Amino acid sequence: MNAIEIRGLSKSFRGMYAVDHLNMTVPVGAIYGFIGENGSGKSTTEKLICGHLVPNEGEIKLFGREYTDAGVRVRVGALIENAGCFPGSSIYQNLMMQAINLNLENRDEEIRRVLKIVRMEQHASLKFKKCSLGMKQRVGIAMALLGDPALLILDEPINGLDTDGMRIMREILVDITQNYGCTVLISSHLLGELEKIATHYGIIRQGKMIVEMSAAELEGRARVFVSVKTKDLVGAKTALKAKYTTVKEEDGYLRVYDVDDTESIVEYLLQNGHVVSEIKKNKIGLEEYYVELMSQPTAQKEEK
Repeated sequence: MNAIEIRGLSKSFRGMYAVDHLNMTVPVGAIYGFIGENGSGKSTTEKLICGHLVPNEGEIKLFGREYTDAGVRVRVGALIENAGCFPGSSIYQNLMMQAINLNLENRDEEIRRVLKIVRMEQHASLKFKKCSLGMKQRVGIAMALLGDPALLILDEPINGLDTDGMRIMREILVDITQNYGCTVLISSHLLGELEKIATHYGIIRQGKMIVEMSAAELEGRARVFVSVKTKDLVGAKTALKAKYTTVKEEDGYLRVYDVDDTESIVEYLLQNGHVVSEIKKNKIGLEEYYVELMSQPTAQKEEK
């Protein structure tokens, strides 16, 4: 069973598609990185899943049931745009108001539980307006976790955070999936951070799903390359391009793509009068894969 299954989902505003016959599959237990340019339809898709918007057409199923089913709706928590907290009230008071709104039992116990998950148990009495951006984001996640949802939907939760804030957020999201059995759908522009935790990816463009893949599949698709440093990069690049198909200069290195034989490159450059001072094998990461995909004039949609 999948946590989310979407088929043919569309939503238009004033005759323009924000989501255009989208297909999407999020496995149970995944951290699903939802990626796309501004205006590509990520937030609209998340709002449709949460029931904040009504689709023009298409099907949304959550855990095998229609997303409008009351029994499945209570299994979904979301943080979209902001936490919606009262600035002058404490973190605990804001969580209590939400717990009452959700008609939860054992409210104090539940609040303590979610505060522990987001590493905020020592700050329960702090007024929300006194919180840093990272703390506010964690409070928002705590509110979304009230009631122990099976699916958590997060819209750009790590954007704007400092290095330590991003590290804590990564730890929280991994903890939620591994130790609390929650599936996470997360959108973000920080692809380097997303790559550290995501198990699956969906890349959307102009409202359409371009590709879905697991982290393992991304690893298999990523182009390999050898990075080379010499004193004369221009001359070495000219020499390498005579033998290898794709050679690019990047951050003071020459990248020789689709090759992993470092010895043959060193030998070839020596034969052409270039001494290699540094060489290493690598693969392109999520961000470079995404940039390459978006640079294609017409990206092909892939269905799983």
